[in-house]
Amino acid sequence: MLTVLIYLLVMVLVGGLLFLGASAVFGRSEELPPLPPGTTATVLPAENVTAADVKALRFQQTLRGYKASEVDWALDRLGKEIDSLRAQLADRGAGIGDVGVSGESETPR
Repeated sequence: MLTVLIYLLVMVLVGGLLFLGASAVFGRSEELPPLPPGTTATVLPAENVTAADVKALRFQQTLRGYKASEVDWALDRLGKEIDSLRAQLADRGAGIGDVGVSGESETPR
């Protein structure tokens, strides 16, 4: 029984090593070539971010997922864009709120 357990343990160990070796050699089947060190594919426009811009975001992959600094940068940019749009809506909403029930402006002109 001990021999079977040792064989099983050795097979799992060899399989794991083969998997790690193949992963290191072949990668994750990415279609894009790896980025040069110190560069990023993460791009957002300075203003007027659209849904297509967000869908086109690509983050550099690291050992445990995506590069945290790139994700943080994108979230900060999107947060600023949302804050800007909400401020614009609030400014426009303030002008609409002055209209009375009769449809005329309550403030004298």
